[in-house]
This record gives sequence, structure tokens and C-alpha cells, in this order.
Amino acid sequence: MDRHRCRFCTRELDETFVDLGLSPLANSYLPPDRADATEPTYPLHARACGACGLVQLPQFEPAANIFDQYLYYSSYSESWLLHAESYAAEMIVRAKLGAASEVIEIASNDGYLLQYFQRAGIRALGIEPASGPAAAAIAKGIPTRTCYFGRDVATALRAEGHRPELIVANNVLPHVPDINDFVAGLRILLPETGRATLELPHLLHLIGAIQFDTIYHEHLSYFSLATLERVFRAHALRIFDVDELPTHGGSLRLHICSETAPRSASLAIESLRRRETLAGLDRPASYRDFQAKVAAKRETIRDFLVAARRAGRTVLAYGAPAKGNTLLNYCDVTRELIPFTVDRNPHKQGLLLPGTHLPIRDPAALIAARPDYVFVLPWNLKDEIIAQLAEVRAWGGQFVVPAPDLTIIS
Repeated sequence: MDRHRCRFCTRELDETFVDLGLSPLANSYLPPDRADATEPTYPLHARACGACGLVQLPQFEPAANIFDQYLYYSSYSESWLLHAESYAAEMIVRAKLGAASEVIEIASNDGYLLQYFQRAGIRALGIEPASGPAAAAIAKGIPTRTCYFGRDVATALRAEGHRPELIVANNVLPHVPDINDFVAGLRILLPETGRATLELPHLLHLIGAIQFDTIYHEHLSYFSLATLERVFRAHALRIFDVDELPTHGGSLRLHICSETAPRSASLAIESLRRRETLAGLDRPASYRDFQAKVAAKRETIRDFLVAARRAGRTVLAYGAPAKGNTLLNYCDVTRELIPFTVDRNPHKQGLLLPGTHLPIRDPAALIAARPDYVFVLPWNLKDEIIAQLAEVRAWGGQFVVPAPDLTIIS
């Protein structure tokens, strides 16, 4: 086994979590004129740290090569916008935010969240390294710094006088190469009376629902609550509350404060600790049957696609998410099995998926083709997608959702 060290505690990694073989970067979409070019591929081999429990992938590309031209725009998901609006309303009350308050979001994307704080008269600042989404946020009137967050940026913001009552970091910590630099930056920027909230997928659900497709090179780390507590404790921060969310197949919302802040820990934290222990998340050896479960799920997906083709049924995909590229490449899906996919994001339309080279088209192309099955790659948004494509049922089309189990919705 190649030798790698834990990105949090630096211990040598010697436990395999799952090995998905070689795969291109999940967000490395190709223009059609590069269809015949050789794509770089990297081992998609996740390991677990026996000391701190962090499940992780090695970093193969600098963050700038991945995120500077990032094509993910949060505002193309209506359900995610509703999630953001609901969160903003809740936190305005819980954190007692008003006109004198400031909210800073790290990885603020296209302003999908901060717009709701601005509408409530609360000052907002976004930190977003991807130039496209950052420009979209600025066009909405949301002040945004195009940079990567860490100790240096946090120190500069403090020197400028920023004292945010609330720091938000949604679905960013798993993508961070230097966890210690990022969390140390949170500690520098967070006032003693302030709070930070972080949302991120929960390892417990990844394992329980065999969500292997959520593993991709840009998604470097996979967290349990126990590991998260270790990470924040190492930087004089404390998790004082946790919410369990249905987003992304099962996520946690962590409420963070300074370790000396007078906030009592919630009962939800202790309850979740016990569930993780019962599930064996404190013992990397308990992950050793995960590989076999993933392989079995791969065969179920392939069996369905091959059987549909043999029966003369057409299957088209919906969505071009990073998780979809892991699924398609690991399952060796070709254009004979799924000729193309569609996506609402115009920044992805006209490109090819990495590895499989499935064309990405406008959703109108799917309606025109009238497939027998629509394979939903962003399965975490299945309800929203099925509602948007209600006319599929008019010609007897069915939806295929690959997680938690392969399900056909007629």
C-alpha cells in the first residue's frame, strides 16, 4: 500500500475504507473537442486513520486546479435555496441577529445563502475561491472576497475590524486540504461571543446507505462527530449543539463556539455519540466489510442498465453532479448504456462528463427523447427532480434512483 499520512493528526494511514479504482477528477468536465484526449486518472482509494478516525483521500491536485474554475452553482437547486432560506430565518432568531450584526460565509458560492441575510437587513460578506460563482454573487450585490480561507485570511479580516456574530461554512470542510489551517482560521475570526455553523455529510449515513458515490477526489475528508470533536478541540473550539439534516443523504449541522464560551452542550450531542459508538465508527476495523457492500451495489446498478438495454429500453440520466461521475466511472457505464445526461446548469451544458464522456445537454433534450427510464444521478434531490419532470409519466417513463437502494419509481 502506498504510504500516506492523516491530514489532521499526521499518523500513517494503514486501514482501507474503500478502493474504487482509478478515476478522473469528478469535476473535470471536458469540451467536446477534447473527447479523444487522454485524461489523467488517480486512485480513488479512501483510507481511515486509526488514531483520530478521519476517513480521507490523498490530495492529488492543488485546490486551485479544482476550484478556481468550479462549475457548481448552488442557486440552480430550488430545494437547496429553500434550505438556505429556512436556515437564515432560524439563525436570525437563534443568534439574535439584527442591523448591527455581521454574517460571514466561507465558500459562499453564488450568494445562494447570504442573499437571505441581506434581505433581512443584516450585513453579509462572502469568501469564495471560485471566480465564476463569486462573480455571480457580486452581481447580486453581495460583497464577496475571491480567496481561500485559512489563518492568513482570518487574520486580515480581524485586522480590518470584522467581528461576525455568525460564521457559516456549508459543505466546505470536506473539501479542505489543510484542515488545521482552516479550523485555526475559524478560531481567529470567531469572536468570544460568536458562533459558527458548519454543515457536512455524516459518515454514519455514507456507510449505512452505501453512498460510495459521495467519495470523489475533490471531497477529501469524511467525518464522524467523534472525529469532528477532536478536530475542533485541537484548535480551542467546541461543538455545543448538532442538528441532523436530510440534505446530501444525511448531514450534520454543527454549532461551534470558543472552548471558553459559556454555552452548555446539548443532549443531541451525547445521543449522537452513542449511536456512532453502536455503529462501530470508533473502530476502523469495523469498516472492513464496506468494500464488499460497495461491489454488490455496483453489480445491482450494472445489472439494471444491461438488462434495460437488452430489453430495448432507453435510459437517460438527469444531472451532472460530482457524485454521479464516481458512480458512472466505478460502474463502467458507457454511452451504449446511457447515451447522455441533462442538467439545468448552463455552465455544464455542452460539456462531457469526465471518464465516461457522456454529453451534458439541456433538460429539453430529455423530454424530446422520451426515455423509458430517467436515471437520477443527484439522488439527494430526487423529489425536486421528479416534480420538475412530471411530464415523463405522460409517456409511461419511470425514474431510477440509485440510493440508498436502487429503486424504480413509476
